[in-house]
Amino acid sequence: MAPLTAAGGALYLQIIDNLKREVSEGRLAAGTPLPSFRRLAEDLLVSVITVKRAYEELERDGIIFRRQGLGTFVSEQATDRSREVKTADAAALFGQGAREAVESGLPLKAILNLAESEIRRVAGEYGSIQGGARRGRQRS
Repeated sequence: MAPLTAAGGALYLQIIDNLKREVSEGRLAAGTPLPSFRRLAEDLLVSVITVKRAYEELERDGIIFRRQGLGTFVSEQATDRSREVKTADAAALFGQGAREAVESGLPLKAILNLAESEIRRVAGEYGSIQGGARRGRQRS
């Protein structure tokens, strides 16, 4: 799991985001056992309560499940649920960015160029864009 940082927001949210990313990028498959609250708290140098809160939210979202006496595991629906949640979050953020750009008076072409430029920058940080979008500019 990626290191947690004070600047990255609430620690439990960083745990949630990191685990969702690991699932959506295929590094954590369905059925994979996860560390106990205590173990993950020790590994990340956070409180057990922080890990418990993150796991509870991930369980509510259907990303993980717990079995009494056995542990916590990645759920069968985790990849789909993680992608759904991330897509909804991305849509909300794109909406917020679009509102800001429109309110600033930018023309549509400038807004689209800004969006494409930022998407390419972020995709470069991750090495590529998954799916068909990587093959170059696609216009509709």
